[in-house]
Amino acid sequence: MTQSRVLVVDDERDLVELICFNLKRNQMTPISCHDGNTALELARREKPDLIILDLMLPQRNGREVASMLRADSATRQIPIIMLTALTAEHDIVTGLQIGADDYVTKPFSMEVLMARVAAVLRRRAGVAKDDTVLRAGAVTLDRARHVVEVDGQPVAVTLTEFRLLEALISARSRVLSRDQLMAKVMGPDIAVTDRTIDVHITSLRRKLGSCRDLVETVRGVGYRFADVWQGEPVEC
Repeated sequence: MTQSRVLVVDDERDLVELICFNLKRNQMTPISCHDGNTALELARREKPDLIILDLMLPQRNGREVASMLRADSATRQIPIIMLTALTAEHDIVTGLQIGADDYVTKPFSMEVLMARVAAVLRRRAGVAKDDTVLRAGAVTLDRARHVVEVDGQPVAVTLTEFRLLEALISARSRVLSRDQLMAKVMGPDIAVTDRTIDVHITSLRRKLGSCRDLVETVRGVGYRFADVWQGEPVEC
């Protein structure tokens, strides 16, 4: 069985060693570095299954690294867990808006971090195994290729945004509460705030462009995908 490879990027060397030790204990293969430029180089060359990324890095900070990874077609699909001492809500929101799939603040429980890593990898594996295509109006979601298209044009989305869109389209205009979306997208064992889902929805709408209004807010309840189907959603 192939072990998942995780790139750990943090300038705290002792912390990197500790995270790598625990990744190995959980049957994963760590790769590590301590600055932003090397992180970009390793991500592009090694194509890890997941990146644990500190924000406050020398040479190039974590936000810049995340933005550049998301802008690169070769690395935009790699999930990112941001790891940082910045705990203010606007820092977390900014991190999610840049394209992080999850956000863990320091100090943290190693057990919690490993659970988050496992959850993101399960979500990634789930996407890879399902080869159906969902179509809803001008939006197409290809599970096997992990591609979203609007009017035939590819749209770069994060793993979390992909899972959000997949859940909303699959629900076929049924309203999903934030708790339901969290369970479907983040996993049942992951605790996040309502604000986290809202930030991902905002980012997803922005990327859908002309189709942004298809993701509808049902005030006080949650979100749904607009009814664009005459019959059943097409799966092929």
